[in-house]
Amino acid sequence: MTLQREPVRAPALVGSAWLNTEEPLTWDKLRGKLVLLDFWTYCCINCLHVLEEVRAIEAKYADQPFVVIGVHSAKFTNEQEIAHIRAAVERNAIRHPVVVDAGNRLWDAFSVRGWPTLVLVDPQGYLLATVPGEGHGAQLDAAIGQALRVLRERDALDDAPLPLRLEFAETPTTALRYPGKILADATGDRLYIADSGNHRIVVTTLAGAHIATIGTGQPGNTDGPADAAMFNSPQGLALDAAQQVLYVADTNNHLIRRIDLVTQVVSTVAGTGAQNRLRFPAGPARATALNSPWDLALRDGTLWIAMAGQHQIWALDLAGETISAAVGSSGEGRRDGDAREAAFAQPSGLALSDDGRHLYVADSEISCIRAVDLTAAEPTVTTLAGGDLFDFGLRDGTGDAARFQHPLGVAWHGDHLYVADTYNHAIRRLDPPTGRVQTLAGDGTAGDANGAGRDARFYEPGGISAAGDVLYVADTNNHAIRVVTAATGRTATLALSGVCAPGLCLP
Repeated sequence: MTLQREPVRAPALVGSAWLNTEEPLTWDKLRGKLVLLDFWTYCCINCLHVLEEVRAIEAKYADQPFVVIGVHSAKFTNEQEIAHIRAAVERNAIRHPVVVDAGNRLWDAFSVRGWPTLVLVDPQGYLLATVPGEGHGAQLDAAIGQALRVLRERDALDDAPLPLRLEFAETPTTALRYPGKILADATGDRLYIADSGNHRIVVTTLAGAHIATIGTGQPGNTDGPADAAMFNSPQGLALDAAQQVLYVADTNNHLIRRIDLVTQVVSTVAGTGAQNRLRFPAGPARATALNSPWDLALRDGTLWIAMAGQHQIWALDLAGETISAAVGSSGEGRRDGDAREAAFAQPSGLALSDDGRHLYVADSEISCIRAVDLTAAEPTVTTLAGGDLFDFGLRDGTGDAARFQHPLGVAWHGDHLYVADTYNHAIRRLDPPTGRVQTLAGDGTAGDANGAGRDARFYEPGGISAAGDVLYVADTNNHAIRVVTAATGRTATLALSGVCAPGLCLP
């Protein structure tokens, strides 16, 4: 935490739009309030971690004249759109005001250097402290508590409420809510859907008929039967068909959960519920902290985990009940090489080749597709296609000439890898031997439309899986499941039947 030694007035809060408030907020309107500015961008896993830290502080001081204001300073082109930011505010249940920092002008005015950064401002509009990075929740809580006590003694606070207004309805309007990942099982005629925004797992047939719902629909961390178990923004899924077990990356709980599909009982197989801070942890699975697990892939008793918050790939030995950081230095970036030398940047999607020799990774923050060779004694990482941390776009081509924009999902089908190119609102096809990338469906425009190839429209699709000749896509911001013919790219919307929103069955 960097304290402001000399009185410096905070720059004006000028943005292109305000969310969760009836009117733009100025320092005059905020006079008498202790204000915490949270500079974030919605792709950033570290920003999501800080959001949880801030949420706890907001709850603690809810009855005090303390205000959090999110400053959304976009990294990706896609994140500059107000509608997309509004969806991210709803998806992450953000209830404080958010100012849209068009052109990152506030970022520059406050001399911010990286995501996330927190800035504390006193009731007179003067800078108090700057806190870059994550993991400072306790320190920040103590500073805010002390500041509020001192300011109260000085009669410098104003308890009048601000004109806040949520951008989103609390009542469900769709059966699914921001589905993140999906797993299609052709043999069992099953779709397993991580209904992330509803904090549950939904099971249907491949035709969309409801079979089961596992989880109460409320965020929490509870093992037990389907109607009592609780998840928190679950994402990745992996199926052990022989044992009739589904593994779940319970992202916001920093856990790996196990669902017995026969009894529909949920248990925890890895994680403590705390967020890991070590570079190369290893040990008993239930005693080792995780860091935002985002996707899973299962092969021969090993559960591979895209540990997005750690920028690594971890391995869970299911029989031995041990877990370790297997691939990646934990530094954020694009670097190929051996297991401890290679670097990822928020890996968020996993897929295994049919022969199990390669693990493919959607490395979202560097907009790349990576391959992990599992045949050697020590896994090695190579980049198949894409750019780098600030090198992204929508461009077909080969290897480094191709461009993605924050891809979150990958699926192996036939001899190709299919990519949910999330911020390009498209489905791409990659040939691993050559690195050649082609756009199969979507043209980079957000929307909700069926049709052939580039006439189709998606809205930040986050998950993809294959069964037969069909790709099943979790079309996250459309709250829908789409089906795409792998050969032609023709896209349709899966009609779900019998799937209810939590506490409410919709037509």
